[in-house]
Amino acid sequence: MQTTKYVIKYKLNGERRFEFAQLQSGSEEEARAALEKLHNDADDVITDIKASKAL
Repeated sequence: MQTTKYVIKYKLNGERRFEFAQLQSGSEEEARAALEKLHNDADDVITDIKASKAL
């Protein structure tokens, strides 16, 4: 399984953040799943997800 390093820009509870992750396609669904593993508090609200290849 081939993965590529992506940077995921997003908002966590309204605060702008970013994380790096190894993803296959960089789709929003895949990026959301990676973020949910990091932020598994039920009260966390993840919005404005944008994944792009890391330079």
